[in-house]
Amino acid sequence: MNTTGIKYEKTGDFSRGRLADYHRKPSPIDRSKTPYAIDTKGIKKQNIISISEHYPYESQFTIGFEVEKNSLYRGTFTTRYGVDREHILFCGIEKDGSCGKEAVTHILPLLPKSKWRNKVLDLFYQSEKILDDRYSPSDYRCGGHITIGVRKPNGENYTGEEIIEKMRKNIGIIYALFRKRLKNMYCGHNVLIGMGEWMNSYDSQRQHHKYQPVLVKDGNVEFRLVSRFSSVKQTIRRYELFYEILDFSFNNPNGSYETLLKRVKPILKSMYEGDMEKVDMILDLSRHFRRFLLTGRINRHIIEFVDGRLNNSDRWDNEVRRLHREISDRLREQNISGDVARMMSDRYYHHYEAETVYPEGRREWVNLDL
Repeated sequence: MNTTGIKYEKTGDFSRGRLADYHRKPSPIDRSKTPYAIDTKGIKKQNIISISEHYPYESQFTIGFEVEKNSLYRGTFTTRYGVDREHILFCGIEKDGSCGKEAVTHILPLLPKSKWRNKVLDLFYQSEKILDDRYSPSDYRCGGHITIGVRKPNGENYTGEEIIEKMRKNIGIIYALFRKRLKNMYCGHNVLIGMGEWMNSYDSQRQHHKYQPVLVKDGNVEFRLVSRFSSVKQTIRRYELFYEILDFSFNNPNGSYETLLKRVKPILKSMYEGDMEKVDMILDLSRHFRRFLLTGRINRHIIEFVDGRLNNSDRWDNEVRRLHREISDRLREQNISGDVARMMSDRYYHHYEAETVYPEGRREWVNLDL
């Protein structure tokens, strides 16, 4: 009887340790399955799919990372003399046009706290010299794409469209965390993920088949909005965050967004080294992004992050920016500041917060009597 469960090992394929040309790396292995029940101890029943005889336990959720780096530490690659540098976490390493190098993981199980999850996290620690900027540096040109997949109880995969529609109301937190990348050319198109006739008609000539914050594919969804990987700890926190969002979206579909935020708050607290002011700011921003993703409506809290993607004469102009300056100037002229200014500003914004999207795509504004 096996008492240790699955053990992740090298495949012996030397090509997985060599630097490949762009899009020429070896294919990933699906490592989200185990033949051992001991690996699933303590995991909720709905998080495990059991239909295969050879691998009777499959993770409900899967995840994969693309780790972009300017350069990789010496000793990363298989040498011409045959020294095997295969990394258990990664299916391969290839050249990347935007950043330099890209290490892509195998397909990993996305799990709650458990012995099986610990084995996945241990792979991150083993790959510290690739993940950590101290050894393999990255900069603003690099991204940290995350691809997730979901299995149905019968073992079939949900389509990308099915996944994103279940997740849409819960990914405001992802937009809030990585909001600054919305204006990045590599993920700045189709920011509403194809939602609604208004956005589709607007973006029809600007959508890019790849450069989107959330790229919906046939059997999975790629979150291109995620920023670069810079440490093992950061990688672990992102793993935990995506588990909570997926588990909540699929296994508690009627739960409130505030309940989800309570679940992810400890993860954010760790991300920001206990700085609760930053954590609360992210949580609040996520509510506004959630509203944007569900309705297409923009308010002053998020305009600076999405305005560059929606600045079109028929759909969105500089009116909000003008009104923002007008309110700020008038409050300043009246020597109103601090909490009182914020309260009055919120009151004024209530009247024109870009709530109404007309069929032709234009927005109606009202003059403010300040």
